Amino acid sequence: MAIRIEIDKCNGCGKCTRSCPYQALELEDKKARWIEDRCTLCGACLESCKFEALSGEIPVREVPDFSAYRDVWVFAEQHDGVLHRSAFELLGCARSLADDLGENVTVAVAGTDLGENAQQLIQHGADRCVLVEHSALAYYQTCTYAHVVSELIRKYRPGIILIAATHLGRDLAPRVARRMGLGLTADCTRLSIDPEEKILLQTRPAFGGNIMATIVTRFSRPQMATVRPGIMKPLDPDPTRTGNIYFEQINMAECMEFTKVLECVLREEKGVNLASAKIIVAGGRPVCSERGISVLREFSETVGGQMACTRVVVEEGFLGQEQQVGQTGQSVRPEVYFACGISGAVQHKAGMEGSRYIVAINKNPDAPIFEIADFAIVGDLFEILPALSRAVKEQ
Repeated sequence: MAIRIEIDKCNGCGKCTRSCPYQALELEDKKARWIEDRCTLCGACLESCKFEALSGEIPVREVPDFSAYRDVWVFAEQHDGVLHRSAFELLGCARSLADDLGENVTVAVAGTDLGENAQQLIQHGADRCVLVEHSALAYYQTCTYAHVVSELIRKYRPGIILIAATHLGRDLAPRVARRMGLGLTADCTRLSIDPEEKILLQTRPAFGGNIMATIVTRFSRPQMATVRPGIMKPLDPDPTRTGNIYFEQINMAECMEFTKVLECVLREEKGVNLASAKIIVAGGRPVCSERGISVLREFSETVGGQMACTRVVVEEGFLGQEQQVGQTGQSVRPEVYFACGISGAVQHKAGMEGSRYIVAINKNPDAPIFEIADFAIVGDLFEILPALSRAVKEQ
């Protein structure tokens, strides 16, 4: 199959080159030229040409039968037997997806001495817990963990598998996807099920966070995605929930280890912990001054919150990277989020729109942040924050 170009009909308008998302067409001597190595046969160029200079038959790809692939799986991250908070967030999301599909939720955990974790995961939404225990899994190593997850996929054939986009997950998920020949949507901020096709809709920021793109995986299973921590809401634990627990035996001899862990040293946490903060007071460009930071800090201390900011405040050197919220910073879900002087660009909203209550303070009544705010205050933050601080102190 090839794209054919009738040179006599081509007038070099360039519409086909602009329509091709893969730059598989270019103008040469004012005539279109097809670059086969770049072409994916998407057909965009054929639709764009109004002079019928391009022709070719775009093959129709049939969706394989995936009826053998069922259930929503979660890979739960743990360290020294303690489950990472992202495991419960993923379970809350997986529970919603599985209910829409009429399927079950399975959670997989790898490590040593995992028995105590199983019931905790079931209480947070899992129907089945698959535990893989082995001395080689005491510490995370890419090869061993990728081997375990790949073997579980081969045996159980899940329809969807979710992994947290933590440091561990960002390393593990691409390796598994490459081994199994799967598609992978990284750093998702929203997941849902298409009501007609019953496939996973995976939404993530694209083009530097300027748009939110929804991606689907039609031609491979399982559908695989990493999910940004702090975005999904965990379910409240239900002590009455019951589920099945399986201890899976996997031959680790097949997995060659190129490295040996001699010692594991925990890094001392520095700075603030926005992930667990109940109240966050965040500032945008207007607080980029000593006065602005002082006003923000005073109000934050008054309400017992943590200070945060947008990217520009970090770039100007007034607050640290660990306090940045947004696409290139942290994702948070506090009880109350004060957005002070923040316009509400999509990059920032991606990291905080899951907050329970959003209080927006901005002089611009048309600021996009007001579209997602629960409480909107139009005015100067340098007047409003001190007034709010006084009111809180009086009470």
